[in-house]
Amino acid sequence: MKLNNIRLLTTNFDDSFRFYSGVLGFEVVWGAPGEAYAHFRLPGGELALFDRRVMAEVVGTQQLPAKACAQDTFALVISVKSVDETYQELLAKGVKFLGAPVDHKEWGIRTAHLRDPEGNLLELSSDLPDGPEKKTE
Repeated sequence: MKLNNIRLLTTNFDDSFRFYSGVLGFEVVWGAPGEAYAHFRLPGGELALFDRRVMAEVVGTQQLPAKACAQDTFALVISVKSVDETYQELLAKGVKFLGAPVDHKEWGIRTAHLRDPEGNLLELSSDLPDGPEKKTE
């Protein structure tokens, strides 16, 4: 098996499309505002957006209520060269962060957290220069 992409299900497709394409600058492979599906290419992977109602119809769950969860069920982790530089660039674009960048020395990374228009948790991450050695497989 091979992971094809991560697909985020949206309730407001256009806002999410503009966030990932315009604010974060992800390369659009397919899709546009006013549609129900978009596909983005970025170094290291691919991300898709899909209208939540259409996906519910496809899998036959449109009669079920949308779940609301108090805790996040996933985080989309985006590696960047410098968390601080990316943090400043996105602040200038009006992005609201959950807090300032933080070092996690025990993990060897620096992070900053934000949410997309759907409320999904995103983590910007970069390696600390003096962090623990990473294990590669």
